[in-house]
Amino acid sequence: MSYLENIGTRGALVLFTVGLKLKGKTDHIAVEAEDALIAALKVKTQQPEAVITYVRQQNRRGDARHPSHALVENAH
Repeated sequence: MSYLENIGTRGALVLFTVGLKLKGKTDHIAVEAEDALIAALKVKTQQPEAVITYVRQQNRRGDARHPSHALVENAH
């Protein structure tokens, strides 16, 4: 089974934290996606001028202390 076929059968969405730098300031955004690459691309399409610095799965303990905001899907 290829990678793309495997994603289609899995379909499970995971919460990722995407770190970015925008206009000299750092930020992190919570994104629900199938994998880390898709999470990074979702952020990049919403904010093309941002530099993606990291992508990781969210964890309860660390993200409870430093909550991130969610990606706005339809900001038009």
